[in-house]
Amino acid sequence: MPVLLDQRLAFPSPLRANAEGLVAIGGDLSVPRLLLAYRSGIFPWTDKPITWWSPDPRAIFELDQFHISHSLAKVIRKGVFQITIDSAFFDVMKGCAAPAPGRRTTWITREFLKAYTQLHEQGHAHSFECWQDDKLVGGIYGVAIGGFFAGESMFHRASNASKIALYHLIEYLRRRNFALFDIQMLTPITSSLGAIQIPRVQYLKRLSLALQKPCSFAE
Repeated sequence: MPVLLDQRLAFPSPLRANAEGLVAIGGDLSVPRLLLAYRSGIFPWTDKPITWWSPDPRAIFELDQFHISHSLAKVIRKGVFQITIDSAFFDVMKGCAAPAPGRRTTWITREFLKAYTQLHEQGHAHSFECWQDDKLVGGIYGVAIGGFFAGESMFHRASNASKIALYHLIEYLRRRNFALFDIQMLTPITSSLGAIQIPRVQYLKRLSLALQKPCSFAE
């Protein structure tokens, strides 16, 4: 059964999650609690009530196994988009939260926008932006701790824009010797790009090692 959290800054073991991956309910979305959650292999998914999850299996990108199609490689070579880092974090989150074909609702509520913007302002959350003609057309954001990066969501308003942002993020993490890129749940799009699933026990071991790496996201 999921644990009901109180005001104490603590989480139960993710190994206590139920069959769906739900670990706990309650608490808050403060920066200290969010950082503790990610360090524990747990992430929030809803805010009314706040729910905390650790699915098994867990989806990740192996940083050296990102799959680039011929068409995507051609777009990268042409330099169709301009890429920036941490220049429009809030706008990337809003883009991820906006309605899109096949997605009428989103888990990225006003409370999540506020919480992750605070994470960003304190140097823990980051975004890659994809621009075309000075317009934001795609992006991705997530949380970095040590050699661990948790990808949260991505969006596009132009074909391939989110994939290009993801490609540049992965190259960036590789150059900085990050060890683990968590994407939580596998989707058809991420699967086509080379994402895989690993058992939660294996994920938690890799997370522990990645957190100990003295990596820095900042340039």
